[in-house]
Amino acid sequence: MALSRLKRRPDAEAGVIAGSVTTDIAIDHVSKAFSGAHGRVVALDNVALDIARGGFVAIIGPSGCGKSTLLRLVAGLELPDAGAVLVRGEYPEQFRRRGELGIVFQDPALLPWRTVARNIALPLQVLGRSARRYRDEIAVLIELVGLAGYADALPGQLSGGMRQRVAIARALVTEPSVLLLDEPFGALDQILRRSMNVELQRIWMQRRATTLLVTHSIDEAVFLADEVVVMHARPGRIAEVATVPFPRPRSPALFGSPEFHQICDQLAASLFSRED
Repeated sequence: MALSRLKRRPDAEAGVIAGSVTTDIAIDHVSKAFSGAHGRVVALDNVALDIARGGFVAIIGPSGCGKSTLLRLVAGLELPDAGAVLVRGEYPEQFRRRGELGIVFQDPALLPWRTVARNIALPLQVLGRSARRYRDEIAVLIELVGLAGYADALPGQLSGGMRQRVAIARALVTEPSVLLLDEPFGALDQILRRSMNVELQRIWMQRRATTLLVTHSIDEAVFLADEVVVMHARPGRIAEVATVPFPRPRSPALFGSPEFHQICDQLAASLFSRED
């Protein structure tokens, strides 16, 4: 792969992904600050990013660069101090309340007394929908995430990776058009994490929800995403947006290819450099 494919784009300072035909997520020059023990902390400063419909974008950056804050703004769980976030032209909280936005966090947060099937059904109940009417869809999701035969199992009977699969299925049960992932595999060991990367790609290719992934793992970002956004901290800003050229489906063998490592090295150099 030519290194020029990963050079800083002319629009990288603004952080806008160029060439999007249809924008699903529009982050319009957003800023966000918090009050802490040592005074005001600027988490995000004038961040702008467009994510195309059906795209898979990953955000990488050091701790404290505002990655998770940005995802929470897109989810409508936080409000920006300046700028705006729109999901298909609407404010995120409106989109989320209709079940059109799914979220997966690092902690699967399953209810221990509910079976796999009933944990997956939880968002339906929150939205006032009948879980019975979605019985077939829940069964399809259980198979989709590789948990066939575990519909009646309790979370305590599952491994960490299996519990995270349940969380992914739960996020998909309302058939969202936008999926937000905040370090979903951060608590897993490296071998299981790579296996889950392959599984997530398979699931994404079947559902094609517009996806925003926050991760500390450069190789996870490169394996899964179409675009990788590099953020710098203090304050949180977008430093670069890089295109990932590998066709799909991407096999586990990609992790060992020289081209893959070349891209990861280039992103690592961008991640640990400060030009501003």
